[in-house]
Amino acid sequence: MLKLYHAPISANSRRVWITLLEKKLEFELIEVKLNGEQFKPEFLALNPFHHIPVLVDDGFNLVESLAILDYLEAKYPTPAMLPKDAKDLAIVRMVELITVNELLPAANPLFPLMLGFPGDPEKMEQAKQKTSIVLKLFESLLDDRPYFGSENLTLAEPVAGTIVTILPQVGISLSDYPKLSAWCDRLIERPTWQTTQTTPEMIQAFKPIFQTLMAR
Repeated sequence: MLKLYHAPISANSRRVWITLLEKKLEFELIEVKLNGEQFKPEFLALNPFHHIPVLVDDGFNLVESLAILDYLEAKYPTPAMLPKDAKDLAIVRMVELITVNELLPAANPLFPLMLGFPGDPEKMEQAKQKTSIVLKLFESLLDDRPYFGSENLTLAEPVAGTIVTILPQVGISLSDYPKLSAWCDRLIERPTWQTTQTTPEMIQAFKPIFQTLMAR
């Protein structure tokens, strides 16, 4: 059976968790507590970089969430989560990579607000400006179809959707992006999003860990 080593507070973990659920695969969910468990020898044997998530499939250890998603799509192609059309496939890939390389770094200064910590006003303003660039592009990439490049859910959704849907919680309104806002509403209604949703209890439990990380 597939084993997913994850932390529920992690968007990187959540995108894999959602994909496993969307593909209706059987898997074991193993929580890694980020208070130091990620540095223990048994976890470092799975991922020497001490990052989550890790997917283990019959002794094969996979790290890096985008690589894990590609593996799942290749090995378990039903339901398909990548379009066949070249343009649509490019849209999905762009959304995935822009989320990881542009949106996440841009929005990072805002995420402490979810934990109740004040942010640096100047950095927060810069974060909002950079984030708006990504959101404008995402809005332009959505057409009349419900998902990026497809009538059906693609890998773009668990990657971008785990970040964009929480932006209103850190002061980023989606009111200027009607297509993107409707897209978020569709995702939030899905059982897989609701199953993997971060709870207030999870956020509270992560606060002391975050404080320790910031003190280093």
